[in-house]
Amino acid sequence: MAEQPFTDDEYAFLRHARFGELPLAVRPDERIELTETESRTDRPEVLDDPVHWNLRHAG
Repeated sequence: MAEQPFTDDEYAFLRHARFGELPLAVRPDERIELTETESRTDRPEVLDDPVHWNLRHAG
């Protein structure tokens, strides 16, 4: 016997059970433009050409 596919209401319930209540959408008049003001801190500053650094310390 073939299984019956879920209805839209059942899919909506499963989404709610898995992800919970979604936050309200941000209205266009509430959006702001992002401006980066400081340098990135997730990478160190390059002090030398990385190609030369790799060649000097390769072996």
